[in-house]
Amino acid sequence: MVRISRSIVVLGVLGFIAPGLPALADSKPPAEIVRVPIPNSDFPISLAVRVPPQAETIYFSGIPSPVTNPAAPKDSPEAYGDTQTQATAVFERLKGALESQGLTPGDVVSLTVYLVGDPAKGGKLDFPGLQAAYTKYFGTADQPNKPARTTVQVAALAAPNVLVEIQATAAKLPAQKERHRAAK
Repeated sequence: MVRISRSIVVLGVLGFIAPGLPALADSKPPAEIVRVPIPNSDFPISLAVRVPPQAETIYFSGIPSPVTNPAAPKDSPEAYGDTQTQATAVFERLKGALESQGLTPGDVVSLTVYLVGDPAKGGKLDFPGLQAAYTKYFGTADQPNKPARTTVQVAALAAPNVLVEIQATAAKLPAQKERHRAAK
């Protein structure tokens, strides 16, 4: 019988993962918010985001899509729109929530996106629709910061025909908050 030590297995796993994560291996906490890019990728999310202890961290509840077409029948798919329409509306609501706290989309460090499969697409998740909306707010020339992000398909959300809900975490260093206030 061959016995493999747990430490060998752990070291093997770390040896596989660690080469792609050099920025996460720093021993001292960063003095700024550090966004770690995904190695060899231009995908518009960060592999990780390191937030220093002196940063203020704000957690936002899930924001569902509002009705995007009030002229459509109440609670109909037409009232809310497709994934891209809903995601754009949610990102606009998130932008407003951020601004109410003196923040911008550039301060978002983490997003969790919940998508319901689009009935018009056979119940499949419309990832391209999400990405079309997302890339208007993150990783742009005007706002290059990319959050860490998870996207999951769920069976349903709280309201019928809502396909998108997004939960966010933002962080800002005290000096950044003062610069933001002075710029207003």
